Amino acid sequence: MNTNIGITPKNLQAVANELTKLLADEFVLYTKTRNAHWNVEGSDFHAMHVFFEQQYNQLDDYMDSVAERIRQLGHYAPATLQSFLSLTHLTEKLGEKNDSLGFIKELLIDHENIIIFLRENINRFANDYGDAGTSDFITGLMEKHEATAWMLRAHLK
Repeated sequence: MNTNIGITPKNLQAVANELTKLLADEFVLYTKTRNAHWNVEGSDFHAMHVFFEQQYNQLDDYMDSVAERIRQLGHYAPATLQSFLSLTHLTEKLGEKNDSLGFIKELLIDHENIIIFLRENINRFANDYGDAGTSDFITGLMEKHEATAWMLRAHLK
């Protein structure tokens, strides 16, 4: 059955296409945060192990909500590693050491890249595609990434 929510099929497709890129970014960031959780070393190991675990749990929720938004728009969410790697704006580049500051710097860059991507699409979704719902959704998601970026940034002061 077609999705009939007052947005043209062409615009639904355009929004879903951008959301698939976001889902890929969230998945890559989730994986990199898991890596930090599993492999962090140093005198702050326990605190950072717990810190990264909290972050990947949040990212798991974000991924699920993005995938469900894609489905609400009548499209299928990508769900393979190959598709995520072909859609993501992020890199799998990792630092040379497994210290917390190296992981934090890398994860901060990724959160900031996602924030920029979201910010660029807020008005576009609402104004160009007539999808205020997805615009509102990504505004909330952007605020969550901004909070995490702030926490990561605070570790670098």
